[in-house]
Amino acid sequence: MKLIDEFKKFASRGSVVDLAVGVIIGGAFGKIVSSLVADVIMPPIGLLVGGIRFTDLAITLKEATEGNAAVTINYGNFLQASFDFLIVAFAIFMMVKGLNRLQTPKEAPKPAGPSAQEKLLMEIRDVLKDKA
Repeated sequence: MKLIDEFKKFASRGSVVDLAVGVIIGGAFGKIVSSLVADVIMPPIGLLVGGIRFTDLAITLKEATEGNAAVTINYGNFLQASFDFLIVAFAIFMMVKGLNRLQTPKEAPKPAGPSAQEKLLMEIRDVLKDKA
């Protein structure tokens, strides 16, 4: 029973819930950015390099035979995944940078100076020092 209570305490902490929300939102954000890369950014890049689709790039190690598929190294998929990662990482960096800017605490206003009561007390202190 104690293990269950410890787990409840762990799972109900705010940081765990925040992490779960972050993972879910991050997954959805990743899908949006991956779509942006695959559907908007990569087609013009492929057109600029001669109509090549990066996901089709591969090195054939062994040609296909009647009963066996070809053995290939699909480096185009790796290039596509690398582009996806770089763009997702940059987008998340910019989002975190913007959030940090919003959360930066503003400097506390400096006090205007001693109050009237404090000034009076300082004067009394100075008079008592002079008499001593």
